[in-house]
Amino acid sequence: MKKLLLVSMLFMGYHASAQQISENALGLRIGGNNGFGTEISYQRALWDNNRLELDLGWKDSDEYDAFKLTSLYQWLWNIDGKFNWYAGAGGGIGSWSSNRELTNDGFFVFLAGDIGIEYSFDFPLALSLDIRPEIGFDDGFNDNLDLDYAIGVRYQF
Repeated sequence: MKKLLLVSMLFMGYHASAQQISENALGLRIGGNNGFGTEISYQRALWDNNRLELDLGWKDSDEYDAFKLTSLYQWLWNIDGKFNWYAGAGGGIGSWSSNRELTNDGFFVFLAGDIGIEYSFDFPLALSLDIRPEIGFDDGFNDNLDLDYAIGVRYQF
């Protein structure tokens, strides 16, 4: 009987600490992002503590025009109440075209990780702070390790 009571208490404690993540979230991820700056960010819940994040960044400047699409699979853990921390892995693709005649245009792929914290308010807004290391595979535009710090502001629905 003691074992049954202990297992029941552990099971109830697990469900009490499990957080509910929003089914969808759409907003901005504001950071350096290797020259791309702000990205449009979409998150889709897959299971109770897992989600997919898609980020689209683009740049239109005098030097070059570029876009970058990042996809990350994330795991979430509850810290306390509406505070969560998360980690993820994924990658992406991108393309750039130079506005100068002597440089090349190109396409690149990259691997990315992600770790951060987030807070979901009582109204449908979430704020996050994260770091995303990226390693690119290209001979020019994105060919090294970049550490991208960002603040996320997303509407949850």
